[in-house]
Order: sequence, then C-alpha cells, then structure tokens
Amino acid sequence: MVDWTVKSVFRFPVLAMMAASCSLPVAPSVGSAVAREHSRTQVRTTPARDRMRMVEQQLANRDIRDPQVLDAMGRVPRHRFVPVDQQQSAYEDRALPIGYRQTISQPYIVAYMTQALQLNPDARVLEIGTGSGYQAAILSEVAAKVYTIEIVPELADRARETLSELGHTNVEVRLGDGYEGWGDEAPFDAIMVTAAPDHVPEPLIEQLAPGGRMIIPVGENRQSLTLVTRTPAGVTRENMLPVLFVPMTGGAER
Repeated sequence: MVDWTVKSVFRFPVLAMMAASCSLPVAPSVGSAVAREHSRTQVRTTPARDRMRMVEQQLANRDIRDPQVLDAMGRVPRHRFVPVDQQQSAYEDRALPIGYRQTISQPYIVAYMTQALQLNPDARVLEIGTGSGYQAAILSEVAAKVYTIEIVPELADRARETLSELGHTNVEVRLGDGYEGWGDEAPFDAIMVTAAPDHVPEPLIEQLAPGGRMIIPVGENRQSLTLVTRTPAGVTRENMLPVLFVPMTGGAER
C-alpha cells in the first residue's frame, strides 16, 4: 500500500495547452509607418530569432530559471516537430495540433515540467506520451538517456524519424501502452507523463527510483499537474498547477 502525503500549492494559474493569443489593432494615427516597420520585422524574422524571443519572453521572464532548461529550449527547433501548416505558429506560447487528436504542449509547460524534474546530466528519464517528440528532444538535452512511449503508431514513427534527423541519439522510442511503463529498463531517475490519466498508474510509481521524481497531469474534467517523489518514508504528492492535457489512453486498470 502506498503511503501518500498530499499538499497543494497552485502557485501559477496557468492552463497547460491553453494559451490565449491576441493582436491589437494599429491606431489610425500611427498608420503606414508602423505597417512598414512591421513588414521589415516580418522579413527579418527566422526560426532561430523566434526561438530566442520565445526563451526570453515566455520562459526567462516568468519562472523558468534552470539554465540547462533555457539552453535546451533555445537549441531545439520546435518548428520541426509540428505539421508544415502549423510552423508559422511554432514559437507562440500555445499548444498546437499534431494530428490523431493529439497536441504539442505550449513551450512554457514543456519548460516547466522539465525544470520540475531537477535532472542531473547522468539521469535516465522515462516519458509517457511521445507525441511529436519535442518534449523528448528537450529532455535529451539535459539528461543522459530518454525512453519514450507512444501509443499511436503514426506518431511514434514520425517522432522517431524527426529525433533521428536532428541527432537526438540518446532517445529510444517504443510503441506501447504508457500505463505499463518500461519495466525492463526500470528504475528511472525521473518520469514525465504528457497525457492525463484519472489516477497515477501504479506501475509508474514502482518504476521510479528511490529519490526519483515524476511529473504527471492527473484528473478528468479538472486536472492538476502533480509532482510525485519517491522518498525513504514513502511517496509524496504535490499539486503544482491546474492544467488541461489530452486524456491518456490505454491501461488495463483505470
């Protein structure tokens, strides 16, 4: 029987995968000068510049402080992990559709979840829900080895191809049921779950190494991004953020 210690923080009222965007109309008195400057800015923009702007404005200006995480977010080209028709929005702070009723999480949530794991360079990490492969790529920049599981065959194949093309050789992608974890490679120093089950799957707790941390969205209509830590005294659970992730599919026991 698991000894749960539960505490809530909810420090940052952010909805994962739900970032609003707006555009303000240009005042008529400003007119063509602003339009011309906007046009020049549009011409000069590149994915690299957009990525740096993302890191500075969406992450460093908020509560993302881990330099390894900021560096990783600045290196990995998010636009390579989204469909072509979504690439113009790749560096906006919002979730984007990637097909098969799945999404790529907003950059802030990717960074927040990675930072919460407090990864060492020699860490072995299990990710449940590969999706596009973007989160696995970020993890691979700050950890020694990443094992990631995806239940949708087409997404697993696409992620494997993209990760290989970009040189993320320390990521292994498996097609399978995330509820069961990856028992033959356990234990893991950290586990990240990027889809929401209605409870924390027991096999994932069992595959977490002593002192390990797991970040997972939990719930159905109302979800909480939850940090699970395995300690000598048992397992602690800390509610971090209210979030909205796609539901986790699979699992023999729900």
